[in-house]
Amino acid sequence: MDKKLFKEPRECNTLSWISGESKLELHTPIFDVMRIDRENQDGTKKGSFIQLHTTDWIVVIPWFRDEEGVPRFIMEQQYRHGNNAVTREFPGGLVDEGESSLDAAKRELLEETGLKGRITFLGDVCPNAAFMDNRQNFYLAEDLELVAGQDLDENEEIDVFSIPVEEAVENMGRGVYDNGTMMMALGYFLRYAKDHPYLMEKIAP
Repeated sequence: MDKKLFKEPRECNTLSWISGESKLELHTPIFDVMRIDRENQDGTKKGSFIQLHTTDWIVVIPWFRDEEGVPRFIMEQQYRHGNNAVTREFPGGLVDEGESSLDAAKRELLEETGLKGRITFLGDVCPNAAFMDNRQNFYLAEDLELVAGQDLDENEEIDVFSIPVEEAVENMGRGVYDNGTMMMALGYFLRYAKDHPYLMEKIAP
């Protein structure tokens, strides 16, 4: 196929729409449903659009090397009400009001796993730009130390375990690894690992 069949993309600012009236349609404990009037810049397209307003999220990828030299993740397994199934995930949660995403990452890691570690920011992304306005932040945790037991919310029930990095990479997006946010987290990890290859390498004990 000839690439010239497709035009170059326009500048992003020429595609931005102008926001008008915003109205709260529904308030829930974890998000607000907003209805926002918008039109394109030349006024030829306009409409009323739904936007999900919620707090930012964080995911922490805890990494360590075991006594046999195998790189491993600390992961969790819990029941999720959205898909009515048990999923395998990295630790994560919501950023509280007035809290930085870094502090939320440290807090959630400690609460869910009892671990502390050296935290590195990997990046952030909009989890679904079609209708959500929040950011999903990703962090890597290394030099892990188990300092406490779990401190879970009332209705949380989380199993914590370790798994080889290679196994998680192979299975992410399949079966019990059925969580798109974790696939995004792994993508950020793999991009970071290209410049830090020790994260993927097995070494002799």
